[in-house]
Amino acid sequence: MTKRFEDGMKTRRRVLGDAHVDRAEANKTAFDEPFQTLITESAWGTVWTSEGISLRERSMITLALLAALGNFEEIPMHIHATARTGASKQDVLEAFQHVAIYAGVPRANHALKLAKQTYAEMEQDA
Repeated sequence: MTKRFEDGMKTRRRVLGDAHVDRAEANKTAFDEPFQTLITESAWGTVWTSEGISLRERSMITLALLAALGNFEEIPMHIHATARTGASKQDVLEAFQHVAIYAGVPRANHALKLAKQTYAEMEQDA
């Protein structure tokens, strides 16, 4: 294991939580292990571990990019992560308002729908 992988795994656990990472690791196979290593080292060990901006800011940017690009399947996971990154509901709303103006209202609207559903689930589980 590389230092970048180890740092990435620490950050991944910090942002997504142990339960999520443990599930992902348990589902990992020989087929997708190289991909899991890639995202752990590059996304989590480089981008998310950088000290250039806060986890809160990174969370907001990530949610905005996911929505703007229509990668909706990742939004609930990153909404859950806001509990650990410090991004508030207001922060998420602001990010999605930017998406509406710069990338399109339908994408922002769908992202907001997913966020509302995820926040409701989180409140039920609390």
